[in-house]
Formats: sequence, structure tokens, C-alpha cells
Amino acid sequence: MDTTLQDPLIGRLLDGRYHVAARIAVGGMATVYRAVDTRLDRELALKVMHPALAGDAAFVERFIREAKSAARLSHPNIVGVLDQGHDGGWVYLAMEYVAGCTLRDVLRERGALGPRAALDIMEPMLAGLAAAHRAGLVHRDVKPENVLIGDDGRVKVADFGLVRGADGPTSATTGALLGTVSYLAPEQIEGGQADARSDVYACGVLLYEMLTGARPHAGDSPARVLYARVNEDVPPPSLIAEELAPELDGLVIRAAAREPGGRPADAAALLGSLRAARAALSEEQLDAAPPAEATERAEAGKAGSGSEERTRIVPALPREEPPGGAEGVHRTARIEPLGAPPPPAAPPAPPVPPGAPARAGGPRLPRRRLVTLLAAVLVVLAGGVGIWYINSGQFLSTPGVYALPQEEAESVLRDAGLDVRVERAFSETVEAGHVITTDPERGERVRRNATVTLTVSRGPEVAEVPNVRGMPLEEAREELRDAGLTPGEEEQRFSAEVPRGAVIETDPAAGEQRRPDSAVNLVVSRGRELFVPGVVGLPEQEAVSRLRASGFVVEVEEERVYSEEEAGAVARQTPAAGQNAGEGDTVRLTVSRGQEQVVVPDVEGMDEEDARAALEAAGFEVNVNRIFFTGEVFNQSVGAGERAPRGSTITIWVR
Repeated sequence: MDTTLQDPLIGRLLDGRYHVAARIAVGGMATVYRAVDTRLDRELALKVMHPALAGDAAFVERFIREAKSAARLSHPNIVGVLDQGHDGGWVYLAMEYVAGCTLRDVLRERGALGPRAALDIMEPMLAGLAAAHRAGLVHRDVKPENVLIGDDGRVKVADFGLVRGADGPTSATTGALLGTVSYLAPEQIEGGQADARSDVYACGVLLYEMLTGARPHAGDSPARVLYARVNEDVPPPSLIAEELAPELDGLVIRAAAREPGGRPADAAALLGSLRAARAALSEEQLDAAPPAEATERAEAGKAGSGSEERTRIVPALPREEPPGGAEGVHRTARIEPLGAPPPPAAPPAPPVPPGAPARAGGPRLPRRRLVTLLAAVLVVLAGGVGIWYINSGQFLSTPGVYALPQEEAESVLRDAGLDVRVERAFSETVEAGHVITTDPERGERVRRNATVTLTVSRGPEVAEVPNVRGMPLEEAREELRDAGLTPGEEEQRFSAEVPRGAVIETDPAAGEQRRPDSAVNLVVSRGRELFVPGVVGLPEQEAVSRLRASGFVVEVEEERVYSEEEAGAVARQTPAAGQNAGEGDTVRLTVSRGQEQVVVPDVEGMDEEDARAALEAAGFEVNVNRIFFTGEVFNQSVGAGERAPRGSTITIWVR
């Protein structure tokens, strides 16, 4: 039966935007759906947290915080996080949708890959991990299920930043950690610690599995797998795939070294080693066939696939000191499969026959020896209690108070025996007066009576628009910046009350609240509205005086022009006469050089048509007096070689 038919999210419009089309996968933390963003009309993947986890405020807060960290990653080999939100009890992430399959699907189908195919997958995968490591993020759950291979062949790493919430739910009382058995690094098993080298270890195990079709450590229970992981080296893959080159053995062994110091420092370093190893391989070595047994295992695996092994790892405890001194003391981990039955209780003591004297099963000790023994026991007990107190008794786990009202959060912490210090910060997601974060975080180990710093929300950060009316423009801009806002567009407007160049009003108005860095538009005064007087034809000085008396600034162009106006008079003005302008605006004047004088050509003896053309070409108007209807020119009003103003009229006589 199709279980998606029972899924309450199928067909629902989540958050008024995302239409949930189908379920893709279900994990321990969330369910992934294929959905359509109805606002942008694009297909994407929705990761929706299980409702049981969504009720844990601290878990949700960490989910959101890690999602924001992942959203900062922008790399072609990382599945991008596009959006985050919640709708009622559903907390979700919107992520890039990759149509294709996972590396687990490929391994399940083929069993093992040739070196070329394995390196083709590992190289872009390491490039994505390297980008995350540079950003300070550790994946902590590298496995075939989190490596996506698109239909177009692109390789992308999924679940960045989220594994810290999914893979690290640590109990406040037991410290138990859930993790994927087959790819955990030894230091994660022993102490729960993880850094970039833990991801490198998982990549080494993954490369081994791609080359051989099997995982390096096998066992009939998760506990045996974990024991082997901590105590045995990952073997060279050529023990199974005999055709593999030594360079590939070396690459796997270095990446999967038991000690973190023996591995490449991060994914970028491993990527460099991989490329160097690949460059050293011949075409025949790259195309070596995978072992035949791997194909048989793949076929068998298709018939009986199961869920990923998961186990509980109890924090490391010191073993008792062995005889011979402290050199043998080391830390180990107690490993218990999830769901394992509790150890059997000790058998009851045999019943005492009726009437038999009560005794401890041996001869009665002398009183002095008994007192000495009891004193020794008390000393041992006291020492044990002291050791317990030093190592555990004086510590407790920080309670979770995320999103609680400040008063309630302080009460919870003080009831746990902790002191409280309060800081305040703006938050876009947490209601004002409620807790954003604690330092130390929820579940961290702290001493009793330690101080926990609460960061309480002040609500979303806002900025109030200041009153800048009447301020000079530059001063008003600075005032807006000081208030956390950005000067926006500027509009010029006439005003009889506000001086020229000062601010009349803002949009939004003074006193309104906006988000920081919002733009505030300014209306700037042009001063009183004036009409420009006409000064064309007036002598230069008279024109300047008249304009200045009207409230304008005057600029006179250096270059003079020929015009019909007399020399020294104004030939033209900008703005033109009658236009409106603001008090203090600039009026530009161009002064006349007088009319341009042009040499008159000699047209006597020419026929009428040629004479007219010559005079017009020289810039003159032509007037014709005819004695006869046709003939040649025998006289002209201005003699040849004389000068006349350009555009003036020359009269010719034709006979």
C-alpha cells in the first residue's frame, strides 16, 4: 500500500506557498518531500521536521541556527538551502531539488565501482566538503545516503549544517549520542568529538566501499562494528579488489587512519591528495574492473535491504588501573546496541535452612580486624565519593530554556542551582521578552552554581525616522545614517518657508519606524518660486543687475556669439524669460558679438539664377529688380568686396 496516501502533508499548501506533491524519503529527524514553490513556480525539496521533535523548542532553535549556517554555503556541489519557516506545528526547510538518485542507490545496484567512476564521484564531493570546512562547518554524517547524483551527472552533498541537530541530540542526563555506525570516526565513538578530520575519515570509508562494494569493518551487531572501528585499522581495498593500484590503497589508508593526526587536515587537503593519486594512475589502472564478489553482494543486497545500523555510544569511562602502574590506563567506550536487553540480574543467594544460624559464609573476624576493615572500606568509599564529585558530582547539564519568557527561564535555571545573568539582543524570530540563546548552551556540562547568560529578545530591530525638516541636505543625510537608515531618492520642490537646499519633509514621515538600513526619501527645498525676467537685448551689466535683484545667481558664458543683438548685449538666456525657477537658481547669459560681417561676392555680369545662388551661399537674402523678365545682373546694392551683416538683404538689378 502507498503510505504517502496517509501522509497529512501530501497535497497541502505549506505556509501558503509550498504545494507538497510527493514524499521522497523519511529519516530519523525529518521527512523530505518534493514540492512546488507557487510564488516562483519552481520545483524544490522540503525537509519537514517530525512533529515529535518540533515540540522541543531547543531542538527547533538549533535546527534553525544550523539551517542559517548551511544557507551561507554557496557551492555547485552542495545542496543549497533556500528558505526556512514554520506552519503551525510543521517546521521546514526549503532546499534545492536534485532529480536523480543517491550514491547508496548506485552501490546497492552495482555493488562496487571502477576507480575512474569512484574518483569521479569523490572529487566533486570533496570540493563541496572543502567549501564547508573553509566556512567552519563540519558535516558529521557523510554517508552514501547524503551524496546525491543528479540526472545530469552532477554530484552534490546534502544535509549540510543539519546533522549537528540530527546527529547530536545529547541527553542531558546520560550523554548518549546517536550516530550512523558504519561511517563514524573512532574519536566520535570514544568521545563524541568531531572536526573536519572526522569528515575525512568518513570519506575514506566511503571510498573503500565504492572500490570494494563492502564496508571495511563487518560484524553481526553494531557493537562489534564499533569495537572493530576503534581497535582495527581500515585494510587496503586491494585485499578485496586485487586490480587496484597502490596509490588508491594509500589514499584510503591515509584518509581512514584511526588517529586524527594521521589524516589529511580537511577535505581540501584530501582533495589535493586524490588529484595527485589520480594523476599518477594510468588509463588501464583507472579502468580496472571492480571485484566480481561485489556484484554478487549487490544482487544479494537487493533482496534483503535493511535500515542503516545505528547504536548508542555511552561516553568514555576510565578503566581501572591494571597491575603494574599507570602506563596501562586508557579510556575506552562502552558500546550497547539500541534495544539490547539489560544485563541479567545476579542470581539470588541460596535460601538459609530453617533453624540454621545466620552467618556471612566464613569464620567470624576478630573485632580489631573488623574495625580496621570497616575503616578501610569507609576510606575507599570516601575516596570514591570524592572522585565521583570531582569528575561528575559537581557538574550538571544546562537546562533548555529556549523561547521561554525571561522570568520563567530564570526560575528554571535557579531551580537547577545555577546563577543567571541577562543580556538583550534583537531577534527576527523570537518574541520580545523570550529567550534567544543561553551560554553555555542546553545540555552542556557546567559546574553547580555556575553562571548561565541568558540572551533575551528585544524583538525585531527597528529604527525611528528622525525629524530633519529644515536641516541642510548633507546634515540630514548624516542624521539618517546615524539613526541606522539609508538616504533614499531626493525630490526638489518650491517652498516659501524652508530655505533653499534644506529638507522640507521625509517619506516615511518623522517618527515612523522602519527596519534598519531602510531607505528614507527626502524632499528638498528649491526656495521661493520665482519667474525669470527677460533680459535678451539688454546690455550685459544691466541684465546681470536685474536678475540678481530678482533673487537669481547669474553666470555669464565666456564665449560670445554673433547675433542680431548689438555687440555687448545679451544674445540669449537659460532659463528663458517667463519660466519659473527657485530662489537662488542660476541663470546663464550669452553675450552678443553683434552681427557677423560677411564679404559680398561680385555678381555683376551673372545671370539672375547664378547671382541669387552665389549671394545666398554667402549668407544673404536676395531682392531682384527686373527691367526685363530675363537677362543678366548689371548692378548690386552693396558693392563686391564690401562687408555686410550675415542675413542682411542684397538687391540686384537685372536687364
